[in-house]
Amino acid sequence: MSGLRLENKHVAITGAGSGIGQAIAVRFAAEGAVVEILERDADAAEATRGLISGAGGSGHVVIVDVADEASVKGAFDKSASERGPVDVLVNNAGIAHVGNLETTTSEDLDRIYGVNVKGVYHCMRAAIDGMIEGGQGVILNMASIASTLGIQDRFAYSMSKGAVLTMTLSVARDYVEKGIRCNCICPGRVHTPFVDGFIKKNYPGEEEAVFDKLSKYQPIGRMGKPEEIAGLAVYLCSDEAAFITGSAYDIDGGCTLLR
Repeated sequence: MSGLRLENKHVAITGAGSGIGQAIAVRFAAEGAVVEILERDADAAEATRGLISGAGGSGHVVIVDVADEASVKGAFDKSASERGPVDVLVNNAGIAHVGNLETTTSEDLDRIYGVNVKGVYHCMRAAIDGMIEGGQGVILNMASIASTLGIQDRFAYSMSKGAVLTMTLSVARDYVEKGIRCNCICPGRVHTPFVDGFIKKNYPGEEEAVFDKLSKYQPIGRMGKPEEIAGLAVYLCSDEAAFITGSAYDIDGGCTLLR
């Protein structure tokens, strides 16, 4: 046996061009998976493919806008025709928004809903028929500690991640007898290029102090690393987790201790 935990598994990962999605794609490929890099940004997708191929893995770029149902269907049809139905779907693509009820516009809410909620729905719906036909499959959704915790100025984002959690539970229940598992990961703050960009844009000249403050929000004293999220993801999508479905996993440096 090779010891690769996802050997020959056909995996689709959305938002795999950077941050957590890229870390998951690279780790899954290292574990033997054939990885579909589902990404809107072609350059970012190619960067991830380069990391995978440079390490001897198998990665394929599929350009898609998860908020567009026709785009998602086309992407999954293309990958299925070339490499067969996906065995594993990781719904990682998502966008953020800062604001409370008063400062969140209807347009803000629609934009977040379109990507973070309907994007997950579109991809699960596109993948589910192939999984049912094959009698097996794994879906892993990227939720958040905001799914269950009240986080200041995250009204729209929390709404969307709460929906991801409950969609996960619903799909797990509806398809457990079809051999399909569905779980979600609930990360706390993870150090990605998005965080660095957010700090630079909103706190010019205060980057170091703000970074330190954001790091200390986690009782463990730092932000998470994308590779740490990828480690949990590979376990939940592997056969080692065959008895796990309908579960939400906090990985947050102790933030949930503050409930």
